[in-house]
Amino acid sequence: MNKITMELNADELILLALKEDITFGDISSDAVLPNACRGSVELIAKQDGVIAGLKVFARVFELLDKEIEIEFMVSDGDLVKSGQKLAMLRGDLHSLLSGERTALNYLQHMSGIATYTRSIVEILEGSDIKLLDTRKTTPCNRIFEKYAVKVGGGNNHRFNLSDGVMLKDNHIAAAGGIKNAVKMARNTVSFVRKIEIEAENLDMVREAIEAGADIIMLDNMDYETMKEALKIIDGKAETECSGNITAENVAKLADLGVNYISSGAITHSAPILDISMKNMHSEEICKV
Repeated sequence: MNKITMELNADELILLALKEDITFGDISSDAVLPNACRGSVELIAKQDGVIAGLKVFARVFELLDKEIEIEFMVSDGDLVKSGQKLAMLRGDLHSLLSGERTALNYLQHMSGIATYTRSIVEILEGSDIKLLDTRKTTPCNRIFEKYAVKVGGGNNHRFNLSDGVMLKDNHIAAAGGIKNAVKMARNTVSFVRKIEIEAENLDMVREAIEAGADIIMLDNMDYETMKEALKIIDGKAETECSGNITAENVAKLADLGVNYISSGAITHSAPILDISMKNMHSEEICKV
């Protein structure tokens, strides 16, 4: 995540997370550390996985205390092992304690998404299929979750409703059918935008082709129906399949021949990667 993205988009969200956790102060740390006291703490992986979100982790502490120093031993995208030391943090112990939970929440969640994404990407290895995320993200965490998908080797679908035209069942119903929905979209949006149609059956696939859709999503179809749909499409549009796709069932789709597979599970169902801040030491006598 680059500096501009961090400062323009992520900082506000990180500050909200800090305010949620601290509110009127950190009374536990206030109690044991009423005065500034410099020390250090290690960042330790407690599970094997893919690390993601190190800059976000660091930014939490930067926004709390610009004097905190962090030395990372790994980079985003690296495979880490249980017990591996990932970073050393130095600075005021009060700041380190106050930022610990928020920083770890981001790092654990993002690393969990990257790890789960990588597991699916590895299953699809050898095919030409690209794994996509969806908008099924945690509110106000999309920027972090979609970044983690990329670190894990996946690809981002549209970021939000302003980012692309996807006409789903309710759009089609509101427009009175696929043909009219595509026509209205062509007359309204910029020529640089592709139009994707969500198709739930073969009749909808045929109508989407006739309407000139750029991408056809095969939504919640069984394997044989998707194979038939691809024969009908025959390269006239890009193809995406979607619908409850997880690491447990994606393998059977690897030889399907679609361009894209989208999975909401990689953001909404990825378990965290267990990571902790451990071995805190004071580098001076802390005055009470």
